[in-house]
Amino acid sequence: MFISENHKINPSETKIWLSSPTMHPESRVYMDEAFDTNWVSTVGRNIWECEVISAQKAEVNYAVALSSGTAALHLCVKLAGECLYGKPDIGKGAVEGRRVFCSDMTFDATLNPVVYEGGIPVFIDTDAATWNMDPVALEKAFEIYPDVKLVVMAHLYGFPGDIKKIREICDKHNVLIIEDAAESMGATIDGRQTGSFGDYAAISFNGNKILTGSMGGCLLTNSLEDANKARKWSTQSRENAPWYQHEEVGYNYRMSNIVAGIIRGQYPYLEEHIRQKKAVFERYREGLKGLPVTMNPIMAGAEPNYWLSCILIDNEAMCPQVRGDHDALYRAEHGKSCPTEILENLVKFNAEGRPIWKPMHLQPMYRNHPFITVDGNGRARTNAYIEGGVEDIGADIFNRGLCLPSDNKMTEEQQELVIEIIRGCFE
Repeated sequence: MFISENHKINPSETKIWLSSPTMHPESRVYMDEAFDTNWVSTVGRNIWECEVISAQKAEVNYAVALSSGTAALHLCVKLAGECLYGKPDIGKGAVEGRRVFCSDMTFDATLNPVVYEGGIPVFIDTDAATWNMDPVALEKAFEIYPDVKLVVMAHLYGFPGDIKKIREICDKHNVLIIEDAAESMGATIDGRQTGSFGDYAAISFNGNKILTGSMGGCLLTNSLEDANKARKWSTQSRENAPWYQHEEVGYNYRMSNIVAGIIRGQYPYLEEHIRQKKAVFERYREGLKGLPVTMNPIMAGAEPNYWLSCILIDNEAMCPQVRGDHDALYRAEHGKSCPTEILENLVKFNAEGRPIWKPMHLQPMYRNHPFITVDGNGRARTNAYIEGGVEDIGADIFNRGLCLPSDNKMTEEQQELVIEIIRGCFE
């Protein structure tokens, strides 16, 4: 593969990151405030401020500051389950033994909390037009499992899915929605923030997200009662008594005042980070013109936060590629490439890429769970029919897609190198 000598980057010295933290001086001020006042545990002003600004930015009434986005999703499932089915017996989960419709092409943190609470994930295939849960497949899934009362939907890579249509379907079936906005903080649909459409929602401040606290997340809700329940559960469900009184299972999920200080100092820069991420996306789209690839689809009316820029290689431009559970092989062909080849060449120049999320129905731990897709005639199809030639959209995107280095601090020269590497793979 030919790389121009115009690039001065020494791959042994400069890392081109997928998405790294971007820190600001305000975070240090708020952290120092926590140190100086000795409020370094799970109480303090930073936590309160973090909850207020998180709710305001997400356009909901309340936010509950927690240790991670996964913790937020777990308590979302617990709240939804108790709302639907009542409080379970000690030792049982809120959705024990019940099916829950879940996004298929996502990180497993989206749906693992369903399993924590004893639920059975049923995976809904991906919409090729958004790379998110397919509303058509969801509607068909209700024909097969009309008893389902909870949907967990994620917005992939900061590019919103059709949550308005999903909301409409769920309202028709009297179903609750948990909206996983961990990757889409600041993204909007018709001017409305993702995370505000669900009955419950979660955002993440993990180290590689659009805003970071090194860790942490928030549960979003419009119910004060539910917000207070989540706060109680997150501090081991301690009752209001002079001793440690416990009447239900609790968790050590509360955010620390130190982490909250970092997040508090990040929020003023959310729009700036989004602008920087969008500039990265636009440079890729311009620089990759003429190649047999497309980028993340953008739904009409949506404004993404552009967290990760991704490409999908055209079918006819794919060289042979085989993936197992832990490794992959490919055969190079002139004029063609595949995600494995591109990722291997990025690594040679110390650039970090990533495969698209492997769909959950293909994961070893979930392969026996139901999976719902739709054939070309609009008929629902389950796992048993996939081998018979029915298209599996999520598996196809996983096979042909990859995430590109998308760091908002990446220089134009670094991005030009990445573009040249990709172009070289198709020579």
